Amino acid sequence: MSAEPRPAAVPGFERGTDGPKVIVAGADGSDASWRAVAYAAGLARRQHALLTVVFVQPVLGAAAAFGLPVAETTAAVADELLAEIRLGVERLRGIYELRWQFVTFPGDPYTGLVRAADELKADAVVVGASEQAGHRIVGSVAVRLVKAGRWPVTVVP
Repeated sequence: MSAEPRPAAVPGFERGTDGPKVIVAGADGSDASWRAVAYAAGLARRQHALLTVVFVQPVLGAAAAFGLPVAETTAAVADELLAEIRLGVERLRGIYELRWQFVTFPGDPYTGLVRAADELKADAVVVGASEQAGHRIVGSVAVRLVKAGRWPVTVVP
């Protein structure tokens, strides 16, 4: 009597099984965030992963209360970031191929990066080290992402 082979179970989503497929990089226009995007781009290129550059548009309640054009300002920053990223990718065209996308969310940086990483099922998150002195006391976005413990987090100085 021969036993019939069992059909293999279809695996569900599993993070990092064959290397990263999606790498999320936070960008806010600071030097540290540009270094993080460049680092993440190199990782994505070498791993044939999708690079998702995320800009979180801050919601500035106090500024809006004083009548400052918050939405227009953050949209302009997002447009500038996207233009810079496109320019950088164009410079590499033909030398390196890189799959990438740019997304933006309103909110605070931590919540926006968490949302992007969760929705995209990110395998890794790359952010720049905070350049603000107050974050040493309150905690930076990078520290909060590491404490969340949901993805490998690389902090680029």
